[in-house]
Amino acid sequence: MATLHEIVLYSRKGCHLCDQVKATLARLETHGGFTWREVDIDSDPDLLRQFNEEVPVVFIDGKKAFKYRMAERDFLRALAAR
Repeated sequence: MATLHEIVLYSRKGCHLCDQVKATLARLETHGGFTWREVDIDSDPDLLRQFNEEVPVVFIDGKKAFKYRMAERDFLRALAAR
């Protein structure tokens, strides 16, 4: 049985790079192999301190994989490597 990867996108409202990464994840959802959720860093003081200057940040299975930008090809490659 294939592993279902967990993707977490740390983002904030009004962030155009965050919107781009969300759109990429939404497009790639149809490939399967992962589930994803978005977390607004502005809703948690600890996350805000940790990621304020880095959004969007993408974690794959609990490990930081991308920040600022994420190409579809690079994301699929990172998933396949895990």
